[in-house]
Formats: sequence, C-alpha cells, structure tokens
Amino acid sequence: MLGEQIKAARSLVGWHIKDLAEASGVSVPTVQRMDSAVGPAPGRNEPVMAIRKALESKGIQFLDNGEVAGGPGVAIKRAE
Repeated sequence: MLGEQIKAARSLVGWHIKDLAEASGVSVPTVQRMDSAVGPAPGRNEPVMAIRKALESKGIQFLDNGEVAGGPGVAIKRAE
C-alpha cells in the first residue's frame, strides 16, 4: 500500500489523521508518517494492515497497478 493511497482514501471518507488513527488503533505519529510517504507506506506490516482494514470498512477499495475499480473512484498514473 502506498502513502498516496492512504492519503487519498482518508480524504475520500472525510477522515483526518486523528480519525484514521482512532479507527485503526495506530498512533497518530505512525499514521502521519505513512500518510505523508511517497511510495510504499513505511513501517511494520501490522499497522499498515490495520490502516487498510479501517479504510476498507468505510468502503475503500485499494487497487494494484492495472486493476480496475468495481465502482466510481480515482487513480493516479505514475510517471514511467
């Protein structure tokens, strides 16, 4: 999961960093670090997955490169 995906997903559900921290059980500084990352979210797998699960519970669908959303959404094409 990319830092950009976390930030975009958080924005789509209308959550501030504190909201995501509370919903995921991950500390605010850790969420801030992951949210501001360019590229893969830094840190251990457990907090990354907790953040993912919290966002997915609000309807977020995370896509891998080349995947298509099952409904309306946004994506960013990385420069090659």
